[in-house]
Amino acid sequence: MTSNIIRADYNNPKHAKDIITLLNSYATDPMGGGTPISEHVRTHLIDKLKSCSTAFSIIAYVGDQPAGLANCFEGFSTFKCAPLINIHDMAVHPNYKGQGLSQKIMAKIEDIGHDIGACKITLEVLSGNIIAQNAYKKFGFSDYELDPEKGHALFWEKTIS
Repeated sequence: MTSNIIRADYNNPKHAKDIITLLNSYATDPMGGGTPISEHVRTHLIDKLKSCSTAFSIIAYVGDQPAGLANCFEGFSTFKCAPLINIHDMAVHPNYKGQGLSQKIMAKIEDIGHDIGACKITLEVLSGNIIAQNAYKKFGFSDYELDPEKGHALFWEKTIS
């Protein structure tokens, strides 16, 4: 079957439903935390994304079925004085893995990056998620480092409660 990679319209009820479906599929995977998204997220995510001017989502369809998702946010690189894109969520539904959808989704994101004059695309990946790392490397991603002697960047977090 053929795939179609689109920029989601948060006002389109099908796109909204498919974003929630794909995000939940990702969340329940061990690499997504292994827990379904909450009812709060199901109910409020699309409205929150609509209100975030830097948010955009890419959906991959195989036939008419939602098969892949990337939730992205435009940021800004002070060192380059240019926009950047952060891929916050990247997921391919288990039924569609191995069909090259992640590469097509990333190509669509890169096209958007060119359109907005972005200097780079960033993402984070779990150290144990070798399949995703290989897909990202295949697309040209690598560790971020300013100076090899200083090492590569680490992604850290602090939960705010």
